[in-house]
Amino acid sequence: MSVKPAALIRISAALAVAGLGASLIASAALAQATSSRMQGLQLSNDQPIQIESDKLEIKDPESKAIFTGNVKVVQGTTTLQAGNMTVFYKAGGGSVTSGNADIDRIEVSNKVFLSSGAQQATGESGIVNLTNQTIVLKGKKVVLSEGKNVFVGCQLNVQMDTGEAQLDACGGRVQIQLDPQSRKTN
Repeated sequence: MSVKPAALIRISAALAVAGLGASLIASAALAQATSSRMQGLQLSNDQPIQIESDKLEIKDPESKAIFTGNVKVVQGTTTLQAGNMTVFYKAGGGSVTSGNADIDRIEVSNKVFLSSGAQQATGESGIVNLTNQTIVLKGKKVVLSEGKNVFVGCQLNVQMDTGEAQLDACGGRVQIQLDPQSRKTN
């Protein structure tokens, strides 16, 4: 099955491209890897999901749906954008067209942008694994920002159920720019 221009699908399944919403705390300026808590990166199964793309191809025998061209996913205050997105669902676990697919993982590629609240993350590719409740964002330059605070590495790993996050440098060094004004409270 192929659906073309601006395919818009509402899926109420557990496709949780979770929100980047909590505050990020970093204690080191430069290190091989840095870890933090990101409570906003947790599953949200209670809100509908809207997906737009230039093309949608559903391959039920292979238990996957392939979205290509200007993919945009919105759930609540969370937005995911990428050139391509493949949704893998468990065999016998429903279907994407009926809105009850049991999603296993989501793979995104071609300039990935993830945003929720004041936080944003960018990379070249990523995997949202709903079975393991993890998000991995990769690229030559993965950037995580909240306001003027900026964290740069090459791989961001987030455990969605706990909010634990780690940014790896992949041979170089993690770069962090902190805005002292962001710590001030009214």
